[in-house]
Parts: sequence; structure tokens; C-alpha cells
Amino acid sequence: MQSDCMLALSCITSRVHKLPFISREGVIYIAVWILITASVFEAAVMDEDKSEMDAAATPCWQVEEFVVSKECAKCTPYESKSSSACSMTGYVEIIRCPKSKRDEYKSCRSAVMEEHLFWKFEGSMVGLTVIFAVLVVFRQRALDRLASEKVRKQIESI
Repeated sequence: MQSDCMLALSCITSRVHKLPFISREGVIYIAVWILITASVFEAAVMDEDKSEMDAAATPCWQVEEFVVSKECAKCTPYESKSSSACSMTGYVEIIRCPKSKRDEYKSCRSAVMEEHLFWKFEGSMVGLTVIFAVLVVFRQRALDRLASEKVRKQIESI
């Protein structure tokens, strides 16, 4: 015997519609509720697994006292490609954790890099200010020209 149901959801909805106490909207609400509940449950289970893995992978400088062994310095081209700490900012400092006796790399922001970014931002803001000031002057001249032409036409019509 062959079924005329191609999709499981259409079969369920056609069978549920035979029940007098559930409407089509009710079936849709129930299906959406089941999907949301399943995804929330799955996310909670995955989050528990992730938190167990993160405890082992947490850098020592986030959970204990540390000493900076080497100040913030630019990464070498090799370090930039191989180290995840270098890939974020391009600068890294070496951290020593006395309790766990581990040396780890930590991404940092260089004062030179920050100054360069500041002046780059300031320059772009000055450039935009000049561009918009010129646009305002041109627009004002165009409006003044239209107003004087309108006044001239009114005077000519008298």
C-alpha cells in the first residue's frame, strides 16, 4: 500500500486536522515549540561539554597571578602565522605564571600601534570635515543662486 504523504509534516498535519480540538495554527505552534525546545536543550548540553573543555584550555594568566617576562613586542612573520596570540593584534608579550610554572604568549596592544591608529582616525575625520564643508558651501551657493533668480523673476513680473 502506497502512502500519498510525501513530507512527514504534511502527513502529521493532515492526520491532526481530523482531531476536532486542534486547529491548523495550533499544530504550527506545537511544531515550533518542539523545535525551539529541542534546540535549547541541545545548546545546553553542548555548553556543558564546552565548559569542561575550556577549563583545561584556559590560559594561566586568566586564572592566576602572572609576571610579564617580555614586554609587548611586534611578532615575527613566522609567529604571526603560527601563533594565535600574534594573529589578533600582531603584537605579543610573554607571560610567566609562577603558580603553574608555565610561560604563555598573550596578545597585547602596542603604544606605537595605538598612536598610529589614533592619528589615522584623526586624519580621516579632518578629511571628512573638509569634504562636507566644501559640499555645504557649494549647496549654499546653489540655493542662493536659486533664491536670487526667483526674486529676479518676481521683480520682472511687476
